[in-house]
Amino acid sequence: MGEDRSVERTLKLSPSILTADFGRLADEVATVAPYVDWFHLDVMDGHYVPNITFGASTVAAVRAACDLPLHVHLMISEPQRYIESFAEAGATRISFHPETVEDATAVIEQIAALGLGPGIAVHPDVGLEVLEGHLGRLEVVLMMTVRPGFGGQSFLPEVVPKIASATATVQAAGSRADIEVDGGVNLATIDEAVKAGGQILVAGSAIFDGVDAAAAARRLRERVDALASGVPA
Repeated sequence: MGEDRSVERTLKLSPSILTADFGRLADEVATVAPYVDWFHLDVMDGHYVPNITFGASTVAAVRAACDLPLHVHLMISEPQRYIESFAEAGATRISFHPETVEDATAVIEQIAALGLGPGIAVHPDVGLEVLEGHLGRLEVVLMMTVRPGFGGQSFLPEVVPKIASATATVQAAGSRADIEVDGGVNLATIDEAVKAGGQILVAGSAIFDGVDAAAAARRLRERVDALASGVPA
């Protein structure tokens, strides 16, 4: 049976499609949709590593396969050139890396003007100063717990204190931005991510594991809901 979405969840689960079977993407999305709250789409163009993922057409395919909100994470050069196409494809939120643009405020305003939720993604090697002056405009702060590049990487525990600092910074600013944790999140690391302040948990290979994505999503859903209820490991 699917999950009851009539109750607003305090902690949310968001699968990254990076390790899904793209030959049957619609089926993969539909299989896990009952257990999750968002879908996370990582767009790469080789800016950080020599890896290219997908573009707006894939976002449109996911949008056609489900009615859940979509968070598009742009790890690309000149993200401002492509924001409109991702908006048209069905994005709900768009996050970008401020170190890839000259004017982060302008990009945030561009995203908001299209009716989408703006987000700043914080690379593991970039400080939280990139958030300064922007928190009042952001819907999400995306804390990366792997370095951009490939799915299936291990969670970087050294980022956990920075997640806690970002959480404190958001709260001190009176911002309503969600803290999202992206990278290496699985049953062994999810408690740590939540304890540091994570509210939206992005899981890629921990869900799309090539074995039984629905079962993996259900297990993570159960743990996320337990954490939201204060149940210890």
